[in-house]
Amino acid sequence: MKRYLIIPALLLAACGGQDQGSNDKNISASLVNNPHSASGLDTVAAASKPVLSFTDTLHNFGTIKENESVSYDFAFTNTGKTPLVITSASGSCGCTVPDFPHEPILPGQSGTLKVTFNSAGKQGHQEKSVTIVANTLRNIHMLYIQAEVQAKQ
Repeated sequence: MKRYLIIPALLLAACGGQDQGSNDKNISASLVNNPHSASGLDTVAAASKPVLSFTDTLHNFGTIKENESVSYDFAFTNTGKTPLVITSASGSCGCTVPDFPHEPILPGQSGTLKVTFNSAGKQGHQEKSVTIVANTLRNIHMLYIQAEVQAKQ
């Protein structure tokens, strides 16, 4: 019985208690309003949420060489009615690193989320994803990258 309690404790200790992709700045509670409740969806609050609209959600780098590092800027616009706050963005593995704006994006404003892929140790067809968490009604968004990595000669 005691060993079942040790495993979760070790997992928590290994993480160091830190959220790797979170924004270090304090965010106003008014920007993180949840329109869902036990009684259902508040349609008025839902209609006033920010909307994260990406120009595209998939980028194919084509053929690249092993050990090459490539980047792409995913363009987006807040097409909602209130400020957009991206709280975190994380790659599906350590080779995929997103860089996102940490300041609120006002309605109608645009921004970019830069994704860098490092092909070190990779060969062949690669597909990676980036998970984005924001204060939108559907708070999780996904971006995807692809590349064909040629082995070193």
